[in-house]
Amino acid sequence: MGEFTINKEKVLQALGTVEEPDLKKDLVTLGMVRDIEVGVNQVSFTVVLTTPACPLKELIRSRCVEAIHKHLAADIDVTVNLTADVTSTRGGAVVIPGVKNVIAIASGKGGVGKSTVTANLAMALHRSGAKVGIIDADIYGPSIPVMFGAEEMQPTITPKDGKNYINPIRQYGIKLISIGFLTPPDSAVVWRGPMASQALKQFFGDTDWGELDYLLIDLPPGTSDIHLTLVQTVPVTGAVIVTTPQKVAIADANKGLAMFRQPQINVPVLGVIENMAYFTPAELPDNKYYIFGQGGGRKLAERYEVPFLGQIPLVQSIREAGDEGRPAVMTTESVAADAFREAAEALAQQVAIRNAKVEKTKVVEMRL
Repeated sequence: MGEFTINKEKVLQALGTVEEPDLKKDLVTLGMVRDIEVGVNQVSFTVVLTTPACPLKELIRSRCVEAIHKHLAADIDVTVNLTADVTSTRGGAVVIPGVKNVIAIASGKGGVGKSTVTANLAMALHRSGAKVGIIDADIYGPSIPVMFGAEEMQPTITPKDGKNYINPIRQYGIKLISIGFLTPPDSAVVWRGPMASQALKQFFGDTDWGELDYLLIDLPPGTSDIHLTLVQTVPVTGAVIVTTPQKVAIADANKGLAMFRQPQINVPVLGVIENMAYFTPAELPDNKYYIFGQGGGRKLAERYEVPFLGQIPLVQSIREAGDEGRPAVMTTESVAADAFREAAEALAQQVAIRNAKVEKTKVVEMRL
């Protein structure tokens, strides 16, 4: 097979038979194939994925190689370069225009580990190659500064276009903002709802976020003024519900999920994450003890017909990592790190599917 019997058009024809597993269209139609180069008995090209955290990247790579061998020649040397361009439906957004996806991380009740899940999802997405930020929207009980070992840090201010902007704290490559960076560590924030809501608005409008693929919003428990302020301030790509398996947590998670599905809010639910799903002792990594019950999060996802993004085990290393200010996913080899990475990949996958198939989320206009 020589350079005169193979050309870019034939390569595109072959790759036109490769379907993107989630979007159910071929790579060429989706515009995911770029930079085709052909030589004597060799072909190279780039496939632009919808997220660097794509869990199906190796499947797509192997299918591309198979398609070239099947439709052109079996002895061609194929090089598939994978890159990513995170999709978005936020084009033309007035507030935080450089942020591609705003993702709400919510729960019905406190104590389910929502902030821990947020921190580790963010780290996992960042480690995959994505640009990530976190807004700690729990004004009364901020946890993100502790989770990232940044309690003593304070953001700086930069004037731009006649306005002062807050520069988010950057820790481990992730941009962070929290009321915990702006108030003394031992003081309580005793504010009425409107003041807390105004602080959240400033985290969006008065903070220089720059370019981000994912901005995760660590919401307080329940369904409060903060939740309404979020959906009234920016179009939210989707929401993730965090729960533990037991009945009392699921009962409240139902309410949290139902809030996003109310017709006047209408934020897509990207999926459910079941935290503290089972206990695994470090000395017995293959053993699972279902201390808080079994399967509650999966049943919640099935009931509302939303994706189940994964189970996070109850292990001592996650607690230790949070206390040390280094999210558990930063440990390269551990059950917990693997669980968070898989959940992050599932989340990124659902964001890509949502952006391809669901219309743009609108800012909520509440009428009294």
